[in-house]
Amino acid sequence: MIDIKLIRENPQKVKEGFIAKEVDCSDAVDRILELDTLRRQLIGKTEACKAEQNKASKSIPAMKKAGEDTTAVFARMNELKEEIKEIDAQLRGVETEYTTLMLGLPNLPDEDLKPGGKENNEPLRYFGEPHKFDFEPKHHVDLCLDLGLIDYERGAKLSGSGFWMYTGMGAQLEWALLNYFIETHLKDGYEFILPPHMLEYQCGVTAGQFPKFADEVYKIANPTDDRIHYMLPTAEAALASFFRDEIIPEKDLPRKMFAYTPCFRREAGSARAEERGMVRGHQFNKVEMFQFTRPEDSPAAFDELVTKAEDLVKGLGFHFRTVKLAAGDCSASMARTYDIEIQIPSMNGYKEVSSVSNARDYQARRGNIRFRRESTGKTEYIHTLNGSGLATSRIFPALVEQNQQADGSVVIPEVLRKYLGGLEVIRPLGK
Repeated sequence: MIDIKLIRENPQKVKEGFIAKEVDCSDAVDRILELDTLRRQLIGKTEACKAEQNKASKSIPAMKKAGEDTTAVFARMNELKEEIKEIDAQLRGVETEYTTLMLGLPNLPDEDLKPGGKENNEPLRYFGEPHKFDFEPKHHVDLCLDLGLIDYERGAKLSGSGFWMYTGMGAQLEWALLNYFIETHLKDGYEFILPPHMLEYQCGVTAGQFPKFADEVYKIANPTDDRIHYMLPTAEAALASFFRDEIIPEKDLPRKMFAYTPCFRREAGSARAEERGMVRGHQFNKVEMFQFTRPEDSPAAFDELVTKAEDLVKGLGFHFRTVKLAAGDCSASMARTYDIEIQIPSMNGYKEVSSVSNARDYQARRGNIRFRRESTGKTEYIHTLNGSGLATSRIFPALVEQNQQADGSVVIPEVLRKYLGGLEVIRPLGK
């Protein structure tokens, strides 16, 4: 959520930030300012009425003791009671509209980001060289079938289009990737979290996904009451609410954690042939990094998360690039994002395998997450950051495609072999 003081003091700057993000919120900002003024006026009126009501109430015992007639005082108190009731009703309506509009505003982009969409994304650095073959390489779908790693047909039979099943060595390889990610984060001092996979609505509000993207998740109705849960689209949605409505002691910061979860998304997928397989689906596995920091520490925390994501990809031996996203390509809730992109040969380009983002205090305001500054004793909104560390649904196809050999076998990256009993090569079934 955007700080209302910023909107009051410089509405034009706020509007320009949204334009850079390719979102037109000018009318919403103007209406928010109107509602903010009206809200403060109504609060002032109801407080004045209550003050007069209290003063009148305190005067009654003395008047009765003096034998004075209190009829007029009681009549005025009843008038004030009705006025307060009417003002409170107006205030509830104003606050409902105000809150809805405020929750609908995206985060403001950092000022150093280029305006516009992905056409203005800026590659910052490259690692390694693009993979080259001296034979005709296979698509990862064909490799996974030949090696017995993935059963696409039975995955679709169980759950429909956009789902798959890891089988045999494929399941072991998937788990090896997750173990590699988890072990690395533990070595770096991050706390391991296994959150619920079903979340309540407020988690999506805090993360900035709701109300705008409420229709893009899988919802689950509770048959015994009116609660609605949803399947988390990423562990960020859970971790962002870890300290919701809490005040964290400054000495406990930064708080660094990571979580493993399957992720569930109502993603229709792409009709393009190069995106067939497991590149885009409704369920995939991911390890998510998350940090809660003081505002002054969040730039360094962002750099740390970017480096961690890059190092994980380096460890697997992939060529990749790190890209600074333009304002319009950052998600609604983020102030800045860097993507780590690898090459999947069959897709003729780069595909994102990790997004590292800084939400600044946007999520903290939505979730009322603060810390107490030791030097002043005052509370301040915390900064939240997240990054994929990593998702497997694009790492897996890149791994089998880039590491394939002419005989159809796939070389296992060295960092994964200890999780697979020392196995170095996965060979086609029957060979």
